[in-house]
Amino acid sequence: MSTTAEKTEDLIRQLLEGRAANPKLELADYLKAIPRLDSLADLPVGTPVLIRGDVDAKPGPTIGEGDIRLRSMADTLHYGIQHGWKQMIFGHIGREPEKSLSKVAKRLGEILKCDVPLVSDWLDESSITIPDGITERIKAAPPKSVLMLENTRRYNIERVLWKAKPADAAKLAEPLTKFANECAAKIAHVYVNEALSAGSLDTSTTIVPLAMDRVALGHYVAHEFDGPMMRCLKAQLVVFSGLKIDKLDDLDAMIARGTIRWVFAAGSLAMALKKASGELDGKNVCIGVAEDPGHADKPYYIPRERVEQAKRMIADGRHKGIQFVLPVDSVIEDGSAVDELKRNQQQFDIGPKSQQLFAEKIGEFIAHKPQDAVAFHNGVFGMFEDARFEAGTKNFIPQLKRLKEAGVDVYIGGGEGGLALEKYGQPDWVTHVFTAGGTVLNALGREPVPYLVALRAAAKH
Repeated sequence: MSTTAEKTEDLIRQLLEGRAANPKLELADYLKAIPRLDSLADLPVGTPVLIRGDVDAKPGPTIGEGDIRLRSMADTLHYGIQHGWKQMIFGHIGREPEKSLSKVAKRLGEILKCDVPLVSDWLDESSITIPDGITERIKAAPPKSVLMLENTRRYNIERVLWKAKPADAAKLAEPLTKFANECAAKIAHVYVNEALSAGSLDTSTTIVPLAMDRVALGHYVAHEFDGPMMRCLKAQLVVFSGLKIDKLDDLDAMIARGTIRWVFAAGSLAMALKKASGELDGKNVCIGVAEDPGHADKPYYIPRERVEQAKRMIADGRHKGIQFVLPVDSVIEDGSAVDELKRNQQQFDIGPKSQQLFAEKIGEFIAHKPQDAVAFHNGVFGMFEDARFEAGTKNFIPQLKRLKEAGVDVYIGGGEGGLALEKYGQPDWVTHVFTAGGTVLNALGREPVPYLVALRAAAKH
């Protein structure tokens, strides 16, 4: 099966408009519409299958070092081997086009205990065609073969949606349709997504599925969404932090679902909420350079509209009985702690008083926790990679263990939160750690995960 420019244009608009395109669809609706790997059990031996893999990894010297994403793919790939498929894995590494997947292919071969050759120059981008030699190589490969295509981001067409607007959909539809149809005709017409963390608007994850005869979620991705991710939608306590103020949108969406009763915040998110809380209470709270328009080009800057958004969230949250636990002191650039920031100061971590407050409030939650309690932790509290600003994160990680020991299911949203657990705690201190921070926030927050949008559209047509 191939796709048309009209169908591609419609999908591009859905992807770029985000939730606004299908405001009534929730995570469960997308998951219900997408087949799982077992739906492909009837594929004949020797069928080529295109696997969108989670190959953005940095393998260390031995298996188990820097390759957790590759290991997460193993069950799906073994399934394909057992069924005699020819599996072509493709995906990206980093954001730089010149990076190669050579080390990744070698490590995946070690994990699977088979040869995984790397296929270079698999696209002629000037004509958006896949060379005949690639097709012949796939045809010549025996059943049970596993091959890896070189870094998809080497090609501009993989990245054209990154900065696109809905108005660009019409002009992008034709080249993207041609690329997707080339993949279906010359590589494989069956597509499996086994790349949990690949939440960007890459063409390989968002457009290529539309040209396929059949699509499915891999074992690992399906498990993560069907189990832990759906469980996190029921969280009563969330811990949100980080430098990116757009996380406020995700927190806003999570609160709107109606289960959250406790919000612990740090980082830029907390600065916005703290400023908003002060204004609601008639107090003038200074959040330092984060509110200085002279720093508007910095990632820690908080625009006025974000403060207004935070005010709406807190006012609504208070009405619903939600407790917002916010820092009461901050660690500044010289490593000292201050109760109130001055206009020329920037917060780099929560201070000791905040650490004590957070521990006390965790105790309150435990004392009155609901049955079947769930907690979700995302981000770190400060610039924890610098020893001067690690105390907030370091001292809070044991609170996650405390929650779990009290019978709370504790989930970490991957990314820096997962690194912090690895650095300051033990894996069994929490219930589950996701391997994809951004994708988890999309799934739990306001915007749909792009590849779920694409797979739903592909399954429907």
